[in-house]
Amino acid sequence: MIVKDEFLSRLRKIFDLNLYEVKVWTALLSRGTSTAGELSNISDVPRSRTYDILESLEKKGFIIMKIGKPIKFVALRPDEVVERVKKNLMNEAKDKTKRLETLKGDEVLEELNGLFTKGIKFVEPSDLSGSLKGRQNLYNHLDMMVRDAEDTITIVTTAEGLSRKLEALLPSLEKVKKRGVTIRIAAPIDNNNLEVAKELAKVADVRNLKDIKARFTIIDGNQLMFMLLDDEKFHPNYDVGVWINTEFFAAALEQMFELAWKDMEKI
Repeated sequence: MIVKDEFLSRLRKIFDLNLYEVKVWTALLSRGTSTAGELSNISDVPRSRTYDILESLEKKGFIIMKIGKPIKFVALRPDEVVERVKKNLMNEAKDKTKRLETLKGDEVLEELNGLFTKGIKFVEPSDLSGSLKGRQNLYNHLDMMVRDAEDTITIVTTAEGLSRKLEALLPSLEKVKKRGVTIRIAAPIDNNNLEVAKELAKVADVRNLKDIKARFTIIDGNQLMFMLLDDEKFHPNYDVGVWINTEFFAAALEQMFELAWKDMEKI
C-alpha cells in the first residue's frame, strides 16, 4: 500500500496520531478487516509494535477488535471515527476541567501558591517580564492580567483588536467590573465595529481613538503588556507581545494616555 507522506502528515495533525498509528490505520482502511501480521506487512510497521498500535487505535475509537483465531481488526467508517474522536475529546476535556476545579480548595493548590509567594519575594520587579509569541498566548496572558486586576484596567487597541477583546475578555471584564475595577478602552471606532464598542461599553468606558495606532494594556498602573507588531500586517501565529511588571514605566505611559483620553469621543 502506498500512501503519500503528505497525506499521512495531515492525518497525524488532524487526529493527533503518531506515524505508526496513521500507517496501521490507513492500512486497515484499505483492507476493511485484517490481522496484525498482515497489517505489519502492508504498513511497514515492525510486527513487535503492531499489536500495541492496534490496541491504542482501538482505545481511541478508530477500530474494533474481532475475537477469534487469529484475532482480526475491523476498520470503522471514517465519518464514524470523526464522531467518536470528537466525543472522546469532549469527555476528556470535561474530566480534566473537573479535576482542575477540585484543586481550588485543595491543599495541593495552597502549597503551590505558597511556593510561588515565597519565591516571588526574592525576584526583582524588573525581572518579572517576558515575551509572548502567538496571538492565543497573548490573549491567555492578557486574560490572566485582567482577572487579577484590583483597581484599574486601561486597554488601547486597534479596530480589529476591539472585536477580539470582546470575544476573549468580556467574561473576565464583567467579573472585575462587579468588583469595582475601573475599565477604560480606547480604539478606532467606525460602522464596522460600532456594535462591538456598544457591547463593551456595558462594562467599560469606551472611547474613539482616531489618530493613534497602538496596542497595549496597563493593569493597576504597574503591569504593562504591549504588542510589537501591526495586527493588520502579520498572521496571528507570528504576533509578539512583551509583558513587564514595571510601576515606573506603566505609570508614565498611563499619564501620557490621560492627556489623549480627555480629547477622545465617548461611545
